This record gives sequence, C-alpha cells and structure tokens, in this order.
Amino acid sequence: MANTKPDFTIGIEEEYLLVDQNTLELARAPKALMDACMSEMGGQVSPEFLQCQIEVGTRVCQTIGEAREDLKRLRSCISKHASAHGLVPIAASSHPFADWKDQHHTDKSRYNELQKDLAGVVDRMLICGMHVHVGIGQKDLRIDLINQLTYFLPHLLALSTSSPFWQGDDTGLASYRLSVFDNLPRTGLPPQLRSWSEFERSVQALVDLGVIEDSSKIWWDLRPSARFPTIESRICDVSPRLEHALTLAALTQSITRMLWRLAQKNQRWRLYDNFLIAENRWRAQRYGVTGGMIDFGRGEIVPMAKLAGELVDLLAEDAEALDCTREVNGIFDITSGGSSAERQRTTYQTALGAGKPSDEALRDVVRHLIQEYHADL
Repeated sequence: MANTKPDFTIGIEEEYLLVDQNTLELARAPKALMDACMSEMGGQVSPEFLQCQIEVGTRVCQTIGEAREDLKRLRSCISKHASAHGLVPIAASSHPFADWKDQHHTDKSRYNELQKDLAGVVDRMLICGMHVHVGIGQKDLRIDLINQLTYFLPHLLALSTSSPFWQGDDTGLASYRLSVFDNLPRTGLPPQLRSWSEFERSVQALVDLGVIEDSSKIWWDLRPSARFPTIESRICDVSPRLEHALTLAALTQSITRMLWRLAQKNQRWRLYDNFLIAENRWRAQRYGVTGGMIDFGRGEIVPMAKLAGELVDLLAEDAEALDCTREVNGIFDITSGGSSAERQRTTYQTALGAGKPSDEALRDVVRHLIQEYHADL
C-alpha cells in the first residue's frame, strides 16, 4: 500500500454569497447570471442550496500554481457576470447581517430532497465552505491517510475562520458556520476506520435502508470523495482572499504527502481519540488563530504562531516536492495578520469607533469582504 506513490493532484471547491452592490444585502442569483457563468465556465460553476449562493470548482490541477490560475479565473468570472446584474460576490462563510428566514432554496431535485429530509435544520444553512481534494488512487491508502490527517483539521479550520457574525450579532466565535453545519446528521470528525471495505459496508448499510442514496450524503469534516479518487477536506470556512485559500489548499496537500512519506519509513502520525481532537476543533471554532492549539504530546496549549513555524519545518520537504513552498509559507501571513474573522471584527470596531451605528458598521464589514475578494484577482 505504501510503496505506490500517489499523484497528490489538487482540486478546490468554493461557495460564494451574492450581495446587492448598493444595499449590500443578500440577493438571488438570476437565471441569466447562472447561464452566463455556466456558458463561460461549463460544469465548473453551479447553483448551491440557497438562491443567494453560487459554487465553483477548479479542474484537477497538478500544482497549486495551476490551481491559482483556475481559481482566479473562476472568481473573476463570477464577479464579472454578477456585476452585469448589479451584484457582487463575497467569499465569507456567513453574511454579517442577513437573516436565514428571508432566504429561499434553489428549486432543484437534490435540494428539494434535502429540504424534505432535513426539515428545519437545513433552513438555517446560510453558510459557505471550502473543500480541498487531494488525489490518492489507492482506496485503503485514502482511509489510512484520513485517519492520520484528522489530527490537523482543527489547525486548518483555525486558519480559515471567516464567520464571526450571524444575523447582525457578533457570536463570539471565529467560525459560526460550523455551529450551523453541525446540526446536520453525518457531520463532524470522521470515525477512525480500519479499511476501505469497512467504510463501504457502513455506507451500504444506510443505502440499503433507504436513508441515503450514496456517500455524498456523508458530510464529515474529511471524507473519501463520493465522485473522485480523492480525500476531501471539508473543514474550512471559505476564505475572502484568494491567496489564503491557496495556502490552506497547499497545507492540506503537503500534510497529506508528509503522512504518506512517513509510511515509506514505516512511521505514522500518532492517532488520537476524536474526543481529544474535538477539543482542538472547538478551540479553532471559538478562537480562530488567537487561542492556540493543544499539543497532546507536550501536554500544553501552543500559540498558533509557534505551531505555524513547526508545521512549515515539518512540511518543507513536501512543499518543495509539490512546488508550493511559497503558498505553505503563507501561513505566517494568516497567523500574524489574523484570520478573516479577526479582520472582520477589526473593521466593525473601527466603524463603531468612528461613530457609525451598528447596522452601518456591519455594512462596512461587507464592503471589506468585497474588497478582499477582489484583492488578488
């Protein structure tokens, strides 16, 4: 299993919210907008559960550099066609002041079924995420790497956090998205599985009962993809800045390769019980990069800035092999400047300090998110 080298291809999926250029409130995506985007980008653009959302996915990319060009093209496409309808996209996991009760889900069979199956909990899904696929051809290797990679999911979440506000309130959390998403069934940290066949048997048990139609309805933070020969990280909030999204993708790709490399030396990352990993997951959800992560080997809470340096050293060989050293080093930009959650809060507090009322300060946060979306394009 460990002797066959995976290709470690990369794919990135992102979900965006569409806002009115003038009011900065959420707006539905007109059919003409979707048609224009799909005409230019084909199957790389699709509607999402809510009519104010739009989803993009890169091609299968060999390098992060290739993914950068494709994701930049996709983000620019959405912005260009949205502008023709008086709209503008933002890449944040929650809108600062929108009310989920005012939104409408897309009239599509898959989403109609979700509405029927999940009832009230799906109505609150006014959230966006980022998914990163890493190509791993061997099925049992996918399971083995998922078991080990789970340890790093809280670190990735902390770096990505972009949903501190919900319905006009500061939640005190860096990722409120996760609080909403965790209300769905079959979410959270993946269980530790012994083999691909065990995973298949578990999925088939639910399929045979008619509970789900396939493994695409399993929404763990990390899972074997239902459609591709990849492992799919789903833990991250979507990043307002393109370069930060690429850093998160490069880290995911490099960590995966590092774990595979350990196997070549008959080594592996220590497996911790999900009870312990979930504590770090909560810390990431609550504090983003400001609270530090528990290092269970040391038995202490380590600041994210220090962990970032250790992670870069650990992944240096892998980042070089994958040609993504620059992007992996982008972790320092996030830990020093804060995640999006902190930047949004700073924008909000600055507006309040300038004498603006809360509702206008929240609109300043949306303006800030619009600016960040376009900063790297």
